[in-house]
Amino acid sequence: MLPETALQLASTQLTKVRNEIGKIIVGQQDVVDGVLICLLADGHVLLEGVPGLGKTTLLRTLSRVLHLKYSRIQFTPDLMPGDIVGSAMMDTTDGGGKALRFQPGPIFANLVLADEINRATPKTQSALLEAMQEHTVTSGTQTHILEAPFLVMATQNPIEMEGTYPLPEAQLDRFLMKILVKYPSRADLSTIVERTIQQNQIHVEPVLDHGEIMQLREICDQVLVAPHVQSHAIDLVMATQPDSPQAHELTKKYIRFGSSPRGAQALVECGRVHALFHGRLHLSIEDIDAIAPAVLRHRIILNFDAHADGQNTETILATLIPSVTATAARA
Repeated sequence: MLPETALQLASTQLTKVRNEIGKIIVGQQDVVDGVLICLLADGHVLLEGVPGLGKTTLLRTLSRVLHLKYSRIQFTPDLMPGDIVGSAMMDTTDGGGKALRFQPGPIFANLVLADEINRATPKTQSALLEAMQEHTVTSGTQTHILEAPFLVMATQNPIEMEGTYPLPEAQLDRFLMKILVKYPSRADLSTIVERTIQQNQIHVEPVLDHGEIMQLREICDQVLVAPHVQSHAIDLVMATQPDSPQAHELTKKYIRFGSSPRGAQALVECGRVHALFHGRLHLSIEDIDAIAPAVLRHRIILNFDAHADGQNTETILATLIPSVTATAARA
């Protein structure tokens, strides 16, 4: 496919998808785009926000618009790994004998909502994260492959932390993005209330099918990455590492551990999709900067001084990212 044709096709399809989702999801465009970016970049996304902001509705709507299989797993302290991936069951054969048969769990879907993932025990969390990383599930001696596209959207509630099991940093690193879901604006909230009063039934139509989604992924792989843009992504990651020669001053003061190499990979992959969203087949520094907070915020571990001085990852990244970009512009 010619680059111009691929770009026009991708732009048209992505616009249709975003418009169709917009029929149900009011505002939250950054969240919608972030989830779509993770889907097309073959990654997973962690959403953090208080209840009632439409996180569950978003993924359910996305499954309708993209005509993909959707499943929801409500994480609780008593949830077991087998409840997610499935388990072997004793079954009766046609000859009257007994045999083990694998019963697939809810992980066998294209879009999986892991609701309140931090409420489950580490053992159960690891079962989900293994499937996310390997895209396979092993039961006994059999390995079952999860169908592509495969996206896990995990949610965390920033309040009610009692009785929860926060995800370890090594497991957080396996999420391509961590997106903060904020409260809607007054105008968006007014629209939501009006729809509630009118009780209008809004129906969304499928826009893409499985084949077209995989084709979009191939177009994303065609987005060009210039050497200076690749260097910028690497500079951003190294600026978060306190032992690096390129460490930012805030990094040396407040960051205990910085981003892993996965952060640099995620910046480029997510940036490519972001460029496609804006009608370009080349990655720019602006694309990297736009998605950098969502890519890096869960890959940084702060030290005690940061908490004592009232700093958090958002305030540090708000200073660090423009500083690295300004340094690149002067070079």
